[in-house]
Amino acid sequence: MKPLVAWTVPFALLMAPAFALLANDHGGNGPEAVATFLNTEGEEIGEARLTQGPNGTLITLELEGLPAGPKAIHIHSKGTCDDHDHGFQDSAGHLNPDGKKHGLMNPEGPDAGDLNNFYVHENGYAWAELFNPRASLDGAYGARILDDDGAALVIHENPDDHMTQPIGGAGARIACGVIESK
Repeated sequence: MKPLVAWTVPFALLMAPAFALLANDHGGNGPEAVATFLNTEGEEIGEARLTQGPNGTLITLELEGLPAGPKAIHIHSKGTCDDHDHGFQDSAGHLNPDGKKHGLMNPEGPDAGDLNNFYVHENGYAWAELFNPRASLDGAYGARILDDDGAALVIHENPDDHMTQPIGGAGARIACGVIESK
């Protein structure tokens, strides 16, 4: 019997296109939105699809061209990414109408913009699904993402420690996508 050959490409990378096809069909239960991400040079690097369900908002990310490693991502309270050359500061702070403390592990939080970290592979590719029960696209529950001044998804250079104020030690903003109704 011949020995099994070890895979050199992670299974998730091989299956990413199939996972992406599955991820884009969540039944259309509620409002949907999309965000096209820009890096700090103003180049498009991927997108997020947001689907509002009965218990929260599902965010599906597919990105290319980011530095490898774990990254933080948050929903920010202003729907603009026009200042890519200044680090996306115009997107303001987290979506946080209730004034909660930052951090998924914070007993006085989390705020409505807090999300799990995700991982970027060595080749710059990332695919992830995140779920947020504290925010909805149309305001049916939690914070309203698509309000008068909109919202943006912002990716940071480091992971979020889910406690440190105000952004969990996540560092500089390296990508941003304005959330727009689909």
